[in-house]
Amino acid sequence: MNVEKKNKKITLEKVEIIDAGSEGKAVGRANDRVVFVPFVVPGDVVDVKVTKKRASYYEGVAQDIHHYSDKRTEPRCEHFGICGGCKWQNMHYDHQLFYKQKQVEDNLRRIGKLDLPEINPILASDSVFYYRNKLEYTFSNKRWITEFSRELDFDDLNMNGLGFHIPGMYDRVLDIDNCYLQTDPSNDIRLAVKNYADEKGLEYYDVKNWTGFLRNLIIRTTSIGELMVILIVRFEDSEAIKGMLDMLAEKFPAITSLMYVINDKKNDVINDLKVNLYKGNPFIMEEMEGLKFKIGPVSFYQTNSSQAYALYKVAREFAGLEGHELVYDLYTGTGTIANFVAARASKVVGVEYVPAAIEDAYENSKINNITNTVFYAGDLAKVLDEAFVKQNGRPDVVITDPPRAGMHEKVVRHILEMAPDKIVYVSCNPATQARDVAILAEQYTIEAVQPVDMFPHTQHVENVMKLVRKHMQT
Repeated sequence: MNVEKKNKKITLEKVEIIDAGSEGKAVGRANDRVVFVPFVVPGDVVDVKVTKKRASYYEGVAQDIHHYSDKRTEPRCEHFGICGGCKWQNMHYDHQLFYKQKQVEDNLRRIGKLDLPEINPILASDSVFYYRNKLEYTFSNKRWITEFSRELDFDDLNMNGLGFHIPGMYDRVLDIDNCYLQTDPSNDIRLAVKNYADEKGLEYYDVKNWTGFLRNLIIRTTSIGELMVILIVRFEDSEAIKGMLDMLAEKFPAITSLMYVINDKKNDVINDLKVNLYKGNPFIMEEMEGLKFKIGPVSFYQTNSSQAYALYKVAREFAGLEGHELVYDLYTGTGTIANFVAARASKVVGVEYVPAAIEDAYENSKINNITNTVFYAGDLAKVLDEAFVKQNGRPDVVITDPPRAGMHEKVVRHILEMAPDKIVYVSCNPATQARDVAILAEQYTIEAVQPVDMFPHTQHVENVMKLVRKHMQT
């Protein structure tokens, strides 16, 4: 039964939640429409207050819960349900893995209509808390009020917040007391920064008016205990910057890289800005299977270090290298995969569109005394042409790890023209992976599929596919 009020707001009563959606919202059905609801679990039966109505679906928020699913668990974080992260924290981890595996299979079959082998069971994360090696916090002079009442006196209320954006609200930040995503001293650093800023009266950023001093705080860690902190401010104020960074250096001697950035742009991207070293090294070091990787302030590195190792081992296994192969590593980033597989290949050619990342890739090869890698910077859709292949040789194996948008169709077609014997496709988005592999399937057979959980308590899932050229099987 649906209750429709004068203001046209609809409440859907006793909606059974039947699935976990790919965007972190659970899925139900009512009135022949799909219903998307956040922060509930498959098996729940809930009343849903509709916030958006479309021809084929509703979006809404849960009101009364009539039946609690046996898939539920008590969320650990006090900010659950308000913070935009960890939307599945109220679901038992084994059920999270089930729905991630289902997401991979559904996308490959529904979007790609692919002929699949049996999909390997998803590789679970060793840690479901404190697994991230990078967090970015936002300063805002308009923090989200969680205990709102009309009696609040906003003139006397500290509206400064340092934390994460409220979902769907670019100008509101949830002030975080404790976050279970990154190991200590991450929480203590964030709290110390906020306390210092409030004591000194430093102005927090106002994103609507582009005013204020403090903008962002980035904390990066590694599995070997190195720690990078980057303070991002809107304008140069030497005294304020020095005071904040001196406080951090004194209170947290474990910081191995202390930096700051001046960002007077209207967006938060710092990749194109100068990063100023205040104290320590201009990088932190990570290790994996004896290899060392230098991570700069804007370098990409997989956010879950432990699972990154699991992911790269799968990619290397699927490549099946015997020592004589020429490997192309597309979207190589800082060359992590390229250097990881180099010992088992004749040569590895990495291609990446960010020039600074290519510099890091060369540096990582140098650090590890790897001499059989070469890297190129440029748009892959333009770089991978006949002249490039003539110069570097036809690859025996292509490993590709594109961003969420997947590969440009020109890149997919270039791969088909190069005709490698094997393709290993690493993806953080099974939907775009399915789209790309549907084209590759013209000439390739899917031999193996391995999902990997990099982000517990979220809907995100990595997936690795092994494709073999069809003539190789005859």
